[in-house]
Amino acid sequence: MENELINAVINANNAAVGKGDMDAILATFEENGALVGQPGQLAQGALALREAFAGFMAINPQISVIEHEVIQAGDIALHSSTWKMSGKTPDGHPIEQSGFSTVVLRKQGDGTWLMVIDNPFGDHLCKASGLA
Repeated sequence: MENELINAVINANNAAVGKGDMDAILATFEENGALVGQPGQLAQGALALREAFAGFMAINPQISVIEHEVIQAGDIALHSSTWKMSGKTPDGHPIEQSGFSTVVLRKQGDGTWLMVIDNPFGDHLCKASGLA
């Protein structure tokens, strides 16, 4: 049951990004949640998240989770997944990316789950060292 609730948050975030719905995106994060917009670039808090996602949504990204796993320890969960993303640059050139995402979520007092840290570049160290 908890895995389904956790996966629902991830799916809601991806769907909101695809629709360009900033309020729905932010609703999947805790108030001081963080996003790794690029390796080494952390956006934390609603204002920074809004700015990071606004730039990302400019390419009209469509994100698909390929495989995923949830590890839960009490009110903390780690969602790991492989993903694919397609979009278009502002001048119309197609963009295709894929990777490995790690997301830390926390169970809220009302039983819902929200993202604390979203790192869609969880494999960047493997790629940088030639292991992926």
